[in-house]
Amino acid sequence: MISKDIQISDKFLEKGNFDDKDILLVDRKILAFQVETKNGKLWFPTIRGILHWLPEIKWAAVDHGAIPFLLNGADCMGAGIHLTDISIKSGDLIWIKDEEHGKPLAIGIAIVDGEEMIEMKKGKAAETIHWIGDELWELET
Repeated sequence: MISKDIQISDKFLEKGNFDDKDILLVDRKILAFQVETKNGKLWFPTIRGILHWLPEIKWAAVDHGAIPFLLNGADCMGAGIHLTDISIKSGDLIWIKDEEHGKPLAIGIAIVDGEEMIEMKKGKAAETIHWIGDELWELET
């Protein structure tokens, strides 16, 4: 989970449900969702939540070649990852960003630790669960 002090006392908050996931709306924007992991149900920012709160942890950066695959919902392959937050542990929720611009592309569940992601030449590094263009993203466009 990304831990960050967030000031919401002056915000309009709503809790909803989409695709069997609880979602948190802040001023009518879907900024977080609850995800079932091996560590239980955890709240994590959506891509719009990442854009809003700009967390500095739990990220993996991918090269340009990985972007079209991620935007089609593919899992994140280790060969495309060149930088990560090395505190990532297998099973953590992470956000995947474009290494050139730092923009979020997807949310996933780490299959391996952050250090191992950087070393990988083949295989899956993270299971993608939310990406730009999926149904959750399209709810707000």
